[in-house]
Order: sequence, then structure tokens, then C-alpha cells
Amino acid sequence: MQIFNNWNIITKGWYIACPSQALSPGKAKSVEMCGQKIVIFRGEDGKVRALDAYCPHLGTDLGIGQVDGNWIRCAFHHWAFDETGYCQNIPCQSEIPAEAKLPAYATEEKYGFIWIYPDAKAPEGVVEFDEMKGKEIVSQADTAFERSCHHHICMMNGIDAQHLKTIHHLDIKMELSLHTNELGTQIDFTMRGQFPKTTLRERLGQRFLGSSYEYSMRYAHGCIGLLTMMKNVRLFPPLHTIYAYTAIAPGRTRIQPIYITEKRQGIVGYLLSQFLLLCTRLAYYMLRDEDGKIYDNIRFNPQLLLSIDKPLVQYMHYVNQLEPSRWSPSVKDEY
Repeated sequence: MQIFNNWNIITKGWYIACPSQALSPGKAKSVEMCGQKIVIFRGEDGKVRALDAYCPHLGTDLGIGQVDGNWIRCAFHHWAFDETGYCQNIPCQSEIPAEAKLPAYATEEKYGFIWIYPDAKAPEGVVEFDEMKGKEIVSQADTAFERSCHHHICMMNGIDAQHLKTIHHLDIKMELSLHTNELGTQIDFTMRGQFPKTTLRERLGQRFLGSSYEYSMRYAHGCIGLLTMMKNVRLFPPLHTIYAYTAIAPGRTRIQPIYITEKRQGIVGYLLSQFLLLCTRLAYYMLRDEDGKIYDNIRFNPQLLLSIDKPLVQYMHYVNQLEPSRWSPSVKDEY
């Protein structure tokens, strides 16, 4: 089964539902994501739960219901469901049918967002940067935007070595190294090269950053990209950006950029962290504005790939070995 660039497949992975601040304690709301309608609710213990949104009784949207302790109670006939999706209370009778249950989904709050995994349990949490593990971080979300192509295609932008020269005017010959995690859900691309001195931008880059340049892309579940720029250069620590992708309709992809940096102590540390977030944002805007029109006007159909396109081939192979989820239109009948 081909998964890459296939709108009928939603891979198992973490997808953004909404900002954490959009769901206060004791509140519920329904969200549409990956072709699904899902109710999320925050119980009295502060934890977020996620279920299929429609009550199995008559199909009422649970998002208009009430949070009752750590349950969600339907607005129509007041059936109550727990975080596992099982009905725990029916006001009109004491007996609860075995069929009174809903699919439940794992949730995690990270980087200022509520994330949902299309299974009741997730084999791993939302992906992290290695450099940030165990550290307190500051995250800053930018405005989400949409593209007119599958997210698998625009995700490859960071490992397309040819476009560094043709779009960004950086004639850097990049060496590639790859690493895949044990589960096969994450793959790391690290690109290294020496700054040439052909253009003014390249000469300035070498002057201020050093003779070499390195950046990495970590992909998780075929739906999240982690970009680390300014690796092992002078003057700057690494800059980190997360791109969270969600298919919202055939032919439309939503992209949520999130900037990440380490939290630093004191007023000087705070100002430095804010400065690095600003630099990350500016670097992202430059890349987005230069690439955007390409991905809104592409019919992806690779007929001739060069040796320099090896990272793209590796990425397509990685995506095709991922696991489809119950949210996939082509596999729903299996659940």
C-alpha cells in the first residue's frame, strides 16, 4: 500500500487539536481533524480526554454536552462516558448496554497545544529535539496556514538539496547522513557542507557563521517536522522550529509552525530567549515566502530523480513503511 502522497491514508501519529488555552477545566469542545470529529474535554483533574464526538445513542455531538467530574455527559439524554469511551451512566435505567462505547484517543499537551493520537494508547510521546530533552523550554506558536498539496510533499522541502541553490541562492554542496529510530516512526536527516564564496549571501554567511554549515530535519510519523538550523556555527546557538501538519480535506493541508528555545534564567536570559525566537521566526519567514508559491502550484509526479535527490527517495521510503490509522478512509472498515 502506498502511503506517501495518499489522501486516503492518515498515518498513526500525533496531530494538533487546538491550543491548550482554548480548553479550560470543566469544558468540552468538538474539533475537526484528519476528516474526523472528535470531542475533547478537560476533567476536574485538569487532564484532557478525547473521544469520537457522536454519542452512540442517537448521534448527538458530545462537544455541546457537559463535563461531569472526569466524564463527558451528552446534552440530549445525559448519557455519561469516561476517558476509555465506555458509558458509565444512563439516567433512565441502571443497565448499560455493552455497545454503549466510543473509540478513545491518547492525548498529550506539549508546546502549548493539545495533541491527539488515533489510538487509545500511543507507543511514544510527541516528538522532541534531542538538545531539548530534560530542559525547560519556551515555545511560541505562529499563525497556521494552508497549502494546496499533500503535507508529505511540502515536508520534503528541508531535505531538497537542489532547491537551496535554485530558490534560496545558496550553492552549498551538502553531505547527507541518516538515522532512524527503533520503531521506524522517526527519521533524522543531517545535511552538512562548506560555504562557497560565489554570492554575497554566501560570503556573508562564511564571514559571520564560519566556513561550514549544518542543519537537520527530524520527521515523526510522517506528520511532524523538526528543523534545527545554525548547528555548529559561530555566534548563534541552534535555532529550532516545529512544523505540525494536518490533512484538512483532499487537496488541503494545514501547517502549524512552532518556535522552540531553551528557557533561560533572569532578565538577560529572558531577553536572549526572546531574541532567539525572533531570529527563528525571521528565518522561517524567509524560507516560507520563497517556497510558498511552489507548493501551492505543484502536481507531484516524479519521473526523473537525480543522485542529489537521494534524501527525497529516502523520505518517501520512510513514509511508505508507516502504519495507517483508523482515521484513514481506506481502512476504516477494519476497525
